Amino acid sequence: MTNTKLQAFIPLFYLVWSDDLLTKKEFATLQQFIHSQDWLSTEEKQELLSKTSISNPPSRQDITDWKNKIEQTIQEHTAVKSIFEIVLALSQNDATIQNLETSFVQLENDLGILGEEALSNFRTKSETLTVTHHTDANFDVQKLTSLLDGEQATIINKVKAVISQPEFRLETTTDINFYRQKVYYWCKILADENLGNMAYPKQYGGGENIADYFSIMETLSYHDLSLVIKFGVQFGLWGMSVQSLGTEKHYAKYLKDIGSLKLPGCFAMTETHHGSNVKGLETTATYDHETQTFTIHTPHPKAQKEYIGNAALHGQMATVFAKLMIAGQDYGVNAFIVPLRDENGVVLKGITIGDCGHKMGLNGVDNGTIRFDNMVIPKENMLDRFASVNEEGAFESPIPSDNRRFFTMLGTLVGGRIGIPRSALAAAKTGLTIAIKYSDQRRQFGPEGGSEVPILNYRMHQRRLLIPLAKTYAVHFALQYLTQRFLKKTETEMQEIEALAAGLKSYSTWSTTAILQECREACGGKGYLSENRIDALKNDTEIYTTFEGDNTVLMQLVAKNRLSEFRKAFGEMGSFGIINYVYENAKSVIAEKNPIAIRKTDEAHLLDSEFHLQAFEHREKTILASAAKRIKKLVDDGLDAYDAFNVVQHQMIDVAEAYLDRVVLEQFQIAIAAVKEPDTKQVLNRLCQLYALSQIEKNKAWYLEDNYMEAVKTKAIRKMVNQLCWDIRPDAVALVNAFAIPESCLGELV
Repeated sequence: MTNTKLQAFIPLFYLVWSDDLLTKKEFATLQQFIHSQDWLSTEEKQELLSKTSISNPPSRQDITDWKNKIEQTIQEHTAVKSIFEIVLALSQNDATIQNLETSFVQLENDLGILGEEALSNFRTKSETLTVTHHTDANFDVQKLTSLLDGEQATIINKVKAVISQPEFRLETTTDINFYRQKVYYWCKILADENLGNMAYPKQYGGGENIADYFSIMETLSYHDLSLVIKFGVQFGLWGMSVQSLGTEKHYAKYLKDIGSLKLPGCFAMTETHHGSNVKGLETTATYDHETQTFTIHTPHPKAQKEYIGNAALHGQMATVFAKLMIAGQDYGVNAFIVPLRDENGVVLKGITIGDCGHKMGLNGVDNGTIRFDNMVIPKENMLDRFASVNEEGAFESPIPSDNRRFFTMLGTLVGGRIGIPRSALAAAKTGLTIAIKYSDQRRQFGPEGGSEVPILNYRMHQRRLLIPLAKTYAVHFALQYLTQRFLKKTETEMQEIEALAAGLKSYSTWSTTAILQECREACGGKGYLSENRIDALKNDTEIYTTFEGDNTVLMQLVAKNRLSEFRKAFGEMGSFGIINYVYENAKSVIAEKNPIAIRKTDEAHLLDSEFHLQAFEHREKTILASAAKRIKKLVDDGLDAYDAFNVVQHQMIDVAEAYLDRVVLEQFQIAIAAVKEPDTKQVLNRLCQLYALSQIEKNKAWYLEDNYMEAVKTKAIRKMVNQLCWDIRPDAVALVNAFAIPESCLGELV
């Protein structure tokens, strides 16, 4: 086909014959087009039509020659942007064909050819952006690791060294009995390393360092989560309940043996019929002044203690939460130390223990049920820091209010709501490390004729993994902030800290559940193999969303705390005052919602940290004011306050989510502001921008409804999210390397 006019048809012939999806009708369309071209002679038409016969297809060599001709033309004419421009180049810019652009483009459409996509298939591998994007490290990974670990770097490195030992080789066994014993064995090693007693006072063998204890829990979560929960039940819930709710006599008698694992124990709060509603517990502790004893009793099967870690196999004692009864009067829920087994593991008389059996995950933890049949314990076994029975047999407490005493008692256990989200965060970091490293190595679907491409180069894959990576970094700094506030707490701010802990527990664990699902899918079939760890991480963290408090219930607690600012709104403060809360910085809000701002799409504005925080704050305040106004109206219209809260329950969750989004972003920005190393600051800033804009994108319907943004702006934000993912991609592997997770914890994929 030397005739230049005929060569103009080469791109069309190649695309027709290289696409198995074209139908007889489409071949007929091409033939009809050739017949209709008056500028072609009869002989030229016959030659072209001979190339469109389904019964007589071109040879493999013909198709290869056509492709080579097209690629050569593109290399010689690098500026070509369409199939028609290739047609022109092959016809040597024939004047007749120059006037036929509309006809040729219409033919492309009729044949279903996507010009830009078809053109990309002809470009060489080295010319494509997707192919050339690659892994790099534009910052010092070790410096970022040091920043993440902070003052706890020493203890974190010690724990990593321990779990990297051969004894801690990960298990994928389905033998539940073997698994439980292996986890107990691991716990004993950790106790021997003085890691279990880290939070206890030094005089009782401890390290007296709660910050280190939290870091131990988080770092262990890179390893095996059954170990984390067994460790947390023994040294956290059991040991810390004795320390937090007991007094000197309890510390001296129990803490050293708890910290060494000589005295394994349980934390027996949850009952079959009463989970989150601790006030409704039905187990009783009846005081007999004559014998100076308490009788612990389960009044009916549904009042049994359920899902109690360490109960089924190893626990010798338990902190049992029960209603204190004195002379027929109920003094509310208090805590008691109750023996379960003797030193040989034999269950004591008056105790009935069941085994919860195989679970969705955490099968290395021996969860069980406990029933008490008039189990008698001495008076000294009451944990009496906040309430006690005096020498005359009467109830007494330094806190006169029953409500305040109850919440003070539970407030001492808020540490669990810090340990669990930090553990969940570590699981998310592990899943992301596995998935991102795998997707940097896994190659698929390269350009026509070129090599396959790392799947992390694909924009959708970046969205799937890098947005969660940004959120994980954001949550890391938010949990550091929560931990510091807890460590430096004062009585006046405890209520706020408890609400923040409840909220971030929900925020982190929900995030981990979603992230691990994405990681599993992003690894394809490989992510389904147990040896690659994501299955265990997914299954083991599922329960995180409902223990230490069901997340939805905890989020209502958060919202009620936020609404406490509006307590006056239900009485003296009118609706106008509530609405004004949103606009307390009226000039700022007016500026943010002016016609220019709501349509502003320039890059500097979209990436501006002040814009991000203002958008989050506006959403938080508006939703809070709306919920407060609605509750007030319902109450004013005669609805009981309990029913009013139930009506707006979905809004309560929105209130909590908006508050937490703002806290997480704010703490991420504050952490970045303190970073001095420029390269580290830059990469963290990009992650913060991605977190902020992806959250705005997620909530774009709200911003559009509120007229805080117009569609042109939310579309620009979507594009900017894509661009940030692309910009962060070269650093993605380095960013997960900064977590410094031991290789032994990452399975076989990496």
